[in-house]
Amino acid sequence: MRDLAAALQTEVLKALRSKLPRVTVLAMLVGGAVGGVFIFVLQNPDRARSLGLLGSKAQFANATADWPGYFHLTAQIIAVGGLLVFGLVTTWLFGREFSDRTAKDLLALPVARATIVAAKFIVALAWSLALTAEILAITLALGHLLGLHGWTASAALHGLGTVFATSALTITLAATYGLAASVGRGYLPAVAVLFVTLLAAQVIAALGYGAWFPWSVPSLLSGIAGPQQRPGAPGILGVILVGLAATLITEQWWKRADQTQ
Repeated sequence: MRDLAAALQTEVLKALRSKLPRVTVLAMLVGGAVGGVFIFVLQNPDRARSLGLLGSKAQFANATADWPGYFHLTAQIIAVGGLLVFGLVTTWLFGREFSDRTAKDLLALPVARATIVAAKFIVALAWSLALTAEILAITLALGHLLGLHGWTASAALHGLGTVFATSALTITLAATYGLAASVGRGYLPAVAVLFVTLLAAQVIAALGYGAWFPWSVPSLLSGIAGPQQRPGAPGILGVILVGLAATLITEQWWKRADQTQ
């Protein structure tokens, strides 16, 4: 336990001394602001049109100008943009050790390799949850500022549940990029996998098979394709199994791989 605490402290210090936390916070700030603009367009189509905004653009998100619609829109932003941001976080946590050529030094420490991997995943989880809380806070603030209607205890509970469930599934999938960064020994292989899965998720969902493709499931859960294409238990279970497998394989890879960098 003492080794895990030390490893966590090390990972946190590395993160705080880098620019990535500020970049991710800014990315979520932009995502939250874009969501607010979409709702404003839906709420005030004539005024938005006079400002040069196209109301039809907001319709692509299947959103409505009320609290339930805003929560679903936020979940959709997390499902798409969050996979990119959370994936970059996990990629950086694992890939930097190889890009900075510190992997061999890290593994020479009297700390179990499994502990190092666990610390990285825990930091990735905490970081991603903090970003989720950020965009949710922006949603609540802008929603009240816009005076949205439809706020009830059940609507808020359902909306918050959708946002956090979408975020949880997205964070789970981000573990695969930690594996890619480890096996590929750097950022580039993981970034390539990230963009391939993002593209594949959109294409497969458009073809109607998204419920069976783990990377499409968070988007479908958020309601981006409408209520008729919500994923069932098998799709959600698939996401959990993919994340769990990626985590365990990453741990085993760090334990057994011959680190020469």
